[in-house]
Amino acid sequence: MDPVTNDQEAAASTDTRTTEPLTQHVQRANQWIRDFDRRHPLLWDSLFTGFWTTAALIDFTGGGWRNVTHNPDAPGPLLLVLTLGLSVPLLWRRTHPATVMVAMAPFAVVNAWSGATLQAALLQLVVIYHMALCRPLRDLWWATALMLTPVTVSTARYGEGEWSQQIGSYLTSVGVAVLIGITIRTRENYTEALEDRARRLEIERDQQARIATAAERARIAREMHDIIGHHLSVVTGLADGGKYAATRSPERAAQALDAIGTTSRQALGELRRLLDVLRDDESALPAERNPQPGLTDLHRLLDGVRTAGLPVRLTTAGRPATLPPGRELTVYRVVQEALTNTLKHAGPDATSEVVVVHGERGAVTVTITDTGEATPPTAPSDGRGLPGMRERTALYDGTLEAGPRPDPERGWRVHLHLPEESPQ
Repeated sequence: MDPVTNDQEAAASTDTRTTEPLTQHVQRANQWIRDFDRRHPLLWDSLFTGFWTTAALIDFTGGGWRNVTHNPDAPGPLLLVLTLGLSVPLLWRRTHPATVMVAMAPFAVVNAWSGATLQAALLQLVVIYHMALCRPLRDLWWATALMLTPVTVSTARYGEGEWSQQIGSYLTSVGVAVLIGITIRTRENYTEALEDRARRLEIERDQQARIATAAERARIAREMHDIIGHHLSVVTGLADGGKYAATRSPERAAQALDAIGTTSRQALGELRRLLDVLRDDESALPAERNPQPGLTDLHRLLDGVRTAGLPVRLTTAGRPATLPPGRELTVYRVVQEALTNTLKHAGPDATSEVVVVHGERGAVTVTITDTGEATPPTAPSDGRGLPGMRERTALYDGTLEAGPRPDPERGWRVHLHLPEESPQ
């Protein structure tokens, strides 16, 4: 049978059980009783103790104890003391079961020695049940021995029935009470373990959600830095060029203004697409899912940089392979960031060259160099430029080197290498 079908049938049967009205009423009533007992434990203990104390007193005053007694002439005051001594301590059975067991033991021994044989002695089974429920299991050995002492005394003194029969019968009762206590204790421990596991899973889920949110914020910050930083650098270069050309060549100034408008619209379009994805308004129109830029968009990127006044030459070697969108985006953003830094810091007469070498199985090596005289400033940065490129590169186990070109060459060099893709 299909495992999926089994899971569906199990889920359906679970839904059927959970929607059973009688089961829901029982569960709600049980939960209400537990909550009430947790808030008012003394009230329940008093009701329980009062019930059994009343039953023991009825057995004493009504003469029911005479049906099983060995000594019908036992004095009344002694019987009253034994009745209260074997029933009233039940009030503390849940908080101090071991103490209650020790306190009831002398009354049980006197009850057996005097031959009164009051049925209230059986209330010790309730106490040993609570010991099995909340005390260390090793305490059950001495508690069982303590409970068997009155039976041994009664059998030795009055000699009715065989020893094995008397002790075995009582030992069976003790075993049943202990077994019930251990069963309920195991069930409660299992329930607590499930609840603890559920809490830890909830905490882990929240932690994973926070980690995912932080990673997504970092990714969005990188994207916005690349988009805004690059386009503003291009706009700045075009504006500076247009200012110088305004007095000498109005046509060139108009071209610069047109390029500024085009670049600004491209930046706004990319930002709008990025922000639309982040919107939580379900009534809004679906966000436009345009593909992220890749290697095929390098020519358009370089055209924009050339328009801003930076001559750029692109050289491609090797056979281009179909790369995953993430690897192509990494290459694109690294080239974009390197050219943006060149626009900012290389000076007016600088030139740049981009060399893309395709290797086997998706390996890519990109080198971006410029001939500028200036180098990136040493002032504190926003932490999104070179660190952002290194973060992107690290996602694919690549390496990124950035620094001045060796003498006698001038300018800056950025070298990116993405290794071969690991086989799936």
